[in-house]
Amino acid sequence: MKGAIDFYFDFSSPYAYFAAMEIDKLGEKHGLPVHWRPILLGAIFKKTGAKPLLQTPLKGDYAQHDLERTARLIRLPFALPVNFPFAALAACRAYYWIRREDEGLAKSFAKNIFKAGYQMRLDISDPQTVIDLSSALGLDSGRTGPALQSESVKEELRNEVSFAEQRGVFGSPFFIYEDEPFWGYDRLPTLDAWLTQKGW
Repeated sequence: MKGAIDFYFDFSSPYAYFAAMEIDKLGEKHGLPVHWRPILLGAIFKKTGAKPLLQTPLKGDYAQHDLERTARLIRLPFALPVNFPFAALAACRAYYWIRREDEGLAKSFAKNIFKAGYQMRLDISDPQTVIDLSSALGLDSGRTGPALQSESVKEELRNEVSFAEQRGVFGSPFFIYEDEPFWGYDRLPTLDAWLTQKGW
């Protein structure tokens, strides 16, 4: 969307957790809305041939060290969730269902999912955990459960993943501003500079 930052992420990405705690502040700094767009990278990995970072030989060991080091640097609690890596299917579906009624509430839900997983080490792949976290925001658990199985919600998520792939998204976190792509948490300063200088 022109004049906005699109924030693509997979809930199973620890670096996306770091980005989620900062991206809205960056948007506010530049007077830009930030549209959160959770996706499932597993579907995209089938095309790129990639696999989860921490499951990649050598790179995985480095990433584990870097994640802990980065968390200390930015003073953010961090621990890998149980059952890691995982598929965040229920969390993604819940997000898009909540967003239909209130985008701000959907963002709060997404942040709570990240905190539950990477601070409290809860199993955020578990639909019941997702339902409980949505209930904590005042949503009716009697509606959330069925929403996770809604065909329209499933289709919305599939469309988001397909659209992300069409836009060249291949990792998490991934930011797009007016078709300019930035991949990785460590590209937030570059995105900040791009917005400040209006490109180069």
